[in-house]
Amino acid sequence: MEETTTQQKNQNENEEIKEMGQLTLDQGKSRHKIHLLSIIGEIEGHESLAPNTKTTKYEHVLPKLASIEDDGNIDGVLVIINTVGGDVESGLAIAEMLSSLSKPTVSLVLGGSHSIGVPLAVSTDYSYIVPTGTMVIHPVRLNGLVIGAPQTYDYFQQMQDRITGFVASHCFATQEQLEKMMINTSMLTKDLGTILVGNQAVKEGIINEVGGIDEAMKKLHSMIAEYKGEEMD
Repeated sequence: MEETTTQQKNQNENEEIKEMGQLTLDQGKSRHKIHLLSIIGEIEGHESLAPNTKTTKYEHVLPKLASIEDDGNIDGVLVIINTVGGDVESGLAIAEMLSSLSKPTVSLVLGGSHSIGVPLAVSTDYSYIVPTGTMVIHPVRLNGLVIGAPQTYDYFQQMQDRITGFVASHCFATQEQLEKMMINTSMLTKDLGTILVGNQAVKEGIINEVGGIDEAMKKLHSMIAEYKGEEMD
């Protein structure tokens, strides 16, 4: 009976990884239950992207985050990020949900956290980036096109303010600092924006610390223990 239960658990975990890139980690010596959430590829919004495109679907992530908040067995959330960006509204929705979780959360930027990936990276209680990880901060745009209508410009400006406002309220960088990085003309030859690599993101006050999975897991376990009033070994 116990073997059947283990097999079923493994099958469920494999399906969750395959379908949504998610997994519950509970084998550590502390026995904390940590939900692993992967945000990879492109953030998919209200329109479906091509079948061969790696995506994170917000209609999967939002209910899962609500379930995590409601689940008394889940102690914390580790968010692994490697995204090129994507749908702004959907990305902000995920970021807002992450930032409002009552349980300890830690993010780890692997590869890149570009565009709308920046709010996602800072939405957790603590953030890490690997030494080679990149963050790209650039103005809001629509498929690379610039539209001349004043109403469109005002809409994009409002959306941009929402993004910089959110990021500034969840890290040590100011909104003015972020806006300057967005309109930097010296770093990206064919575009506006700024690329930050590893420690540069920490120096700018966007990410808390340079580190990998080991540091991120230790930090999250420490935060969970503090949250639950436990003593760490």
